[in-house]
Amino acid sequence: MLSMMPFGFLFSFITFLGSILSLSSIHWLSIWVGLEINMMGFIPLLIYRGLTMETESSIKYFIMQALGSSMLMFGSLLSFNISLSWELYQQDTHMLGLTLIILSLFLKLGAFPFHFWLPEVMMNISWLNCLILTTWQKLAPVFLLTAMTQSWNYPTIISMLFIMAGMSSIIGGLGGINQTQIRTLLAYSSIGHVGWMTFCALTSESGLKIYFLIYAIISVCLFTNLWTSDTKSFRHIGTLKNENPKMNQLTLIFILLSLGGMPPLLGFAAKWTAISFSCIISSPALIFPLLLGSLMSLFYYLTLLFSMTFSSGMTLISGNSPNQLASVSIPQSLSTLITPTIFIINFAGALLVLTVISLSTDFL
Repeated sequence: MLSMMPFGFLFSFITFLGSILSLSSIHWLSIWVGLEINMMGFIPLLIYRGLTMETESSIKYFIMQALGSSMLMFGSLLSFNISLSWELYQQDTHMLGLTLIILSLFLKLGAFPFHFWLPEVMMNISWLNCLILTTWQKLAPVFLLTAMTQSWNYPTIISMLFIMAGMSSIIGGLGGINQTQIRTLLAYSSIGHVGWMTFCALTSESGLKIYFLIYAIISVCLFTNLWTSDTKSFRHIGTLKNENPKMNQLTLIFILLSLGGMPPLLGFAAKWTAISFSCIISSPALIFPLLLGSLMSLFYYLTLLFSMTFSSGMTLISGNSPNQLASVSIPQSLSTLITPTIFIINFAGALLVLTVISLSTDFL
C-alpha cells in the first residue's frame, strides 16, 4: 500500500486539478481541457488494483466520458460558428450546439436519459472510487450547467431540463427497487440526487451549493462506513468485519434514511432547501416528479430498515447457547447509546440548515 501512495497522490491531484480548471474557466476550450484532464486522472485510480472487473468498469467509464467530451466540443464549435466566441456566457447561440452541450453535461453526470452507464461502472469499483464518482466527478458538470442557465433565453430548453430532472429522480427511485447490491443501489440513488441538483441549478445557485454540500457530507459518511465494514450486499450486513456489527448496522440504517430524505434528518434539509427556493423563484408544481422519485427511494429504505430489524431480531432469538444469549445485551446497550448520538448529529445539521434557509428567505 505504501508503494501506491505516490501513484494515488499524483492522479488524485490531476483529477482535482481538472475539475478546478473547468470551474474557473469561462471559455469552452479550456473547460473541455479541464474535463479531459479530470478524466485522464480518474481512470488510473479506477484500475490501480489491477482487477479484471475494475478494468471493465474503467473502459465503460472512458467510453462514456469520451463521448460526452466529443459532444461538448462539437456543440461548442457550432456555437463558435455563430457567435465567433468561445465564451460560456452568451445570449445568442446555436440551438443544436446548445442542445449538444446540455446532453454532454447530462452524459457526464449520469442523469436521464444517459443514466444506464453509472450502475454498470459503480458495480465493480472500490468504495473510495465510488465516493469520488458520486461527489467530485459531478461538481464540474453540474455547476457548468448552472453557469449556462444564467445567460439563457430559451423557455423550451428550460422546460425540457425540468422534465429531465424529474425523470432522473423517478428513474433513481424505480431503479433501486429489488436491488440487493449496495453499489448498484447507491448508483441509482446518485441518479435521483442528480435530478435534484439539476432542479436546483435551474432555480437557485445558492440552493444548489447547499444541496451539493449536504449530499457530499452524507456520501462521505456512508462510503466511509461501507469501506471500513467491507459490505458488498445487504445480506452481508449482519456479518460485518468489525468489533460491533450492530452499531455499524444501526449507523448504516440512519445514514441511508438521511440519504433518502427522511425527516427530520440532514438529507431532508437538502430537499427542503430545494423546495423552499423553488417556491420563491418558480412554480411549486415543478417539484412534484422529484418528490415522487424521493418517496419511492424512501419507501425502499424504510422497507430495508424493517427487514434488517426483523431479521436481526430473529437471528438473536435463535441462539441456543448461554454465551450467545448473553452477548445480545452488549450490542443492544451500545445501540441505545449510539442512537441518540446519530440523532443529535442529524438534527443539529438539519436544524442549522433550516435556520439559515428561513433567515435567507425572510431577508429576500
